Amino acid sequence: MSVKTIFITGASSGFGAACARSFASEGARLILTARRKEKLEALRGDLASAAGVHIIQLDVRDRVAVDAAVASLPEGFRDIDVLVNNAGLALGLEPSHKVAIEDWDVMVDTNIKGLMYCTRAILPGMVERNCGHIVNISSTAASWPYPGGNVYGGTKAFVSQFSRNLRADLLGKKVRVTCIQPGMAETEFSNVRFKGDDGKADQVYAGTQPLTAVDIAETVVWVVNRPAHVNINSLELMPVDQAWGPFSIHRE
Repeated sequence: MSVKTIFITGASSGFGAACARSFASEGARLILTARRKEKLEALRGDLASAAGVHIIQLDVRDRVAVDAAVASLPEGFRDIDVLVNNAGLALGLEPSHKVAIEDWDVMVDTNIKGLMYCTRAILPGMVERNCGHIVNISSTAASWPYPGGNVYGGTKAFVSQFSRNLRADLLGKKVRVTCIQPGMAETEFSNVRFKGDDGKADQVYAGTQPLTAVDIAETVVWVVNRPAHVNINSLELMPVDQAWGPFSIHRE
């Protein structure tokens, strides 16, 4: 990889931190954002990227803060080659008629609005330079429903469809868009979903070999490193231990 500038949201842990490490190993220049500044600082200390690492404490749900962060990037970091829209979360597994509406709000604000805000702030520069790549992290939940997935699955379906529509808008421009749809992967995801209940989180992965954050990061780096004329539209991946189930039928 020639020296590229990579902007990663949700970089403090999980897929985001793994992407940062993988891109750093390729010599990329990194802009890492997350709400937890201390995690970003620790990650920056671990990275060996000669091109530099710039960290920003940022909540992607705050449109004004997103615009300000992009507008105030220091010299050398302003021309963003790759945006990895990774920030996202699931909250709870309750059925729709029992869920806390506040959890729905957080998922919509983070998974949909945050991704929109970051894309809208960074995409014009890519179009102006006629070069760039947006990688959106969606989920198999975008395509395959499961009990309790309700709004989380809906937000990820938005990410997948928004990615397709970006490609339509960008026809004729040399800006690529890729949507990555991971299946079961062991990160902080389930700990966040169950609000710190480690026992419930551990049960999600019990007896399986799930995907890892490194698996996803290597996939992201692979799509970014395709020749400039190649666009990987979407890529769905699951662990071998996961597959689709039969139709559910309720019988009286």
